[in-house]
Parts: sequence; C-alpha cells; structure tokens
Amino acid sequence: MTTAPAGVDHVAINVPDVPAAIVFYTETIGLSQNFTRPDFGFAGAWLDTANGQQVHLIELPAPPNVGQHFALVYDDLDVVVPELRGRGLQVTDPVPVGDTGRRQAFTTDPWGNAIELHQRPGAA
Repeated sequence: MTTAPAGVDHVAINVPDVPAAIVFYTETIGLSQNFTRPDFGFAGAWLDTANGQQVHLIELPAPPNVGQHFALVYDDLDVVVPELRGRGLQVTDPVPVGDTGRRQAFTTDPWGNAIELHQRPGAA
C-alpha cells in the first residue's frame, strides 16, 4: 500500500450563484454538468472534465483571490485562449512554465475565482 495519491478527483470552489456558475463553466469553459450529485442540503453542482475529474460548485461567497487557483488541462492553448477571448473572457497570453515544457495562461470566473489554463509537455 502507498500513501501517494493516484490523482486529483475534484476541486471545490465557492460561487454565490450556482445556476449562473453552471452556465459559465459549461457554456464558456467547456465542462459538462454531472447530474449524479446527491442532495447535501445546500446548493451546489458537480461539473466534469473530459477525463472525469470534477469541479464542485458550492453556493457560498467566493473568497478574495490571493493566489489560490485551480488548473484545467487543455491540449492546445494557442487554440483555447483565442476561443475563450471570443467568448468575452479576459485571458492572459500563454507563457512557458520555466523549462518544464508546460505552458499556462490565467483567467477568472465572474466571481473572481482564478483558473489556470494549462498545457502539458508534448501536447498540441
């Protein structure tokens, strides 16, 4: 048995308006709503990436952005960034992450949650 995690199952973020966040994260960012979320007694939603990892939305005020973020992996930032800008998002230009072969760009959701757009080495 090992204590090393096999991966990240999900991240949870606070948004003050779950229905609006579902629209943003599905129609703008490209996640899919997962309708298997049980009733936890508070508003929220589960959203899936193409590989089954999830972003969980919890209806609470978003905390101030002081550097925390989550990263979504994309195959080609040179395609994704202009597409997201065309949807009205302000997105930074993709930049290399040191000499790792990775690239990143950043945007925020309408409530100030920072989102890293990440491209792994060898993609695109």
